[in-house]
Amino acid sequence: MDEDDKVISINKDVTPPKRPLTLKDVSIASGVSEMTVSRVLRNRGDVSDATRKKVLQAAKSLGYVPNKIAGALASSRVNLVAVIIPSLSNMVFPEVLTGISEILDDTPLQAVVGVTNYSPEKEEEVLFEMLSWRPSGVILAGLEHSEASRAMLQAAGVPVVEIMDTDGQAIDSVVGISHRRAGREMARHIVKNGYRQIGFLGTKMPMDHRARKRFEGFTEALAREGIEVVDQVFYEGGSGLAKGREMTERILERSPDLDFLYYSNDMIGAGGMLYLLDQGIDVPGQIGLAGFNGSDILEGFSVKLATMDAGRRDIGREAARIVAGRTDGSITEPGQRVELEPTLQPGDTLKRR
Repeated sequence: MDEDDKVISINKDVTPPKRPLTLKDVSIASGVSEMTVSRVLRNRGDVSDATRKKVLQAAKSLGYVPNKIAGALASSRVNLVAVIIPSLSNMVFPEVLTGISEILDDTPLQAVVGVTNYSPEKEEEVLFEMLSWRPSGVILAGLEHSEASRAMLQAAGVPVVEIMDTDGQAIDSVVGISHRRAGREMARHIVKNGYRQIGFLGTKMPMDHRARKRFEGFTEALAREGIEVVDQVFYEGGSGLAKGREMTERILERSPDLDFLYYSNDMIGAGGMLYLLDQGIDVPGQIGLAGFNGSDILEGFSVKLATMDAGRRDIGREAARIVAGRTDGSITEPGQRVELEPTLQPGDTLKRR
């Protein structure tokens, strides 16, 4: 991705990182002694259930995480960068990790990865464990987090970079694309090429916030043209070629007059394309198709699926640059904002011959 395809700015609304919280802060908030707080957090000693609940609630609301390296090292930080992603099976995130590694390889910093499976509760657990080792920075996917996770991140006292998405308020720095914009852009290209009977196939939206935002932008742009999505099929769990074939068969059985299918990612889109070609359906003459991500897997098909490249490796590189720069002092201000430009790849399935 060229330098011209990103916009870098400073978010002035970001609150500078706080000093690390201590047992004393939890003691004051809970109204019990530091020794009692220590016993509760280490699960040692005889403490009443009421006091334990009070201490744990105070710690959670403050975002306090115990320091597992206190007393073991002279420094209060280790040269680790906590990278927290929702999935390793989704090919998007290994590419992000590649970009992160490309930058951190030239620094003393080392990435350590935690996986949340798109679960806010799991994200809390992973964050708590990783922050207890006092990493030098945090890179995590998305802008939506539980109150407990946000409290921990705001109290961490290290650079925090939220990645993949810029549609929302960042805790500190953010690197990604506007998914609503990506959805709007795809809708405009679909309508421009003469398609009107449009179906959407994708993941359940509550868990995948970025897919939800693309769908919102997509339907918003269609509405401006007086067009509504005719039918929708959603799935839970991991995406794959078989899932794409199954969903495509289902939506066309239900709505045989559809002339365009927009998929929330390239994997199910490629599966849908294989199903249509096996059925002898003219793509894109009879049915046009588009996915999302710009995945390398598409290079292996004789027919190229239309998609949109979100610059995954570039997102990883930019996020790692921010953490490395904040760590070595070359970047002094919090609130870095890097918005990349999603790039349409029309392939062979968007424009009617």
